[in-house]
Amino acid sequence: QVQLVESGGGLVQAGGSLRLSCAVSGRTFNNYAMGWFRQAPGKEREFVAAINWRSDTYYAGSVKGRFTISRDNAKNTVYLQMNSLKPEDAAVYYCASTPTPSWGPPRYWGQGTQVTVSS
Repeated sequence: QVQLVESGGGLVQAGGSLRLSCAVSGRTFNNYAMGWFRQAPGKEREFVAAINWRSDTYYAGSVKGRFTISRDNAKNTVYLQMNSLKPEDAAVYYCASTPTPSWGPPRYWGQGTQVTVSS
């Protein structure tokens, strides 16, 4: 059974930083792509960043240059370093995993972690 567990969310002032973590169990972590999505109240869930099995990375335009996705295969964990946070970055952030080494539609999801950015 694949499980994704996020952590690291919280309250931060605009301009601050947070690092989200997603620990994965139940599968061979390094064989699959991982990603982050977010959903703000009243909005649809949107793509934030992804990393494939070779550590190629992909970013939404709104976070490029501010957020960095990375993975530690030894720890079965993917990270999202978020810098220069803006109030519009506030959302529930979800970790996701694909059934393939390359990035694509996720199959597995975490429960989400709240990020709040005060202005």
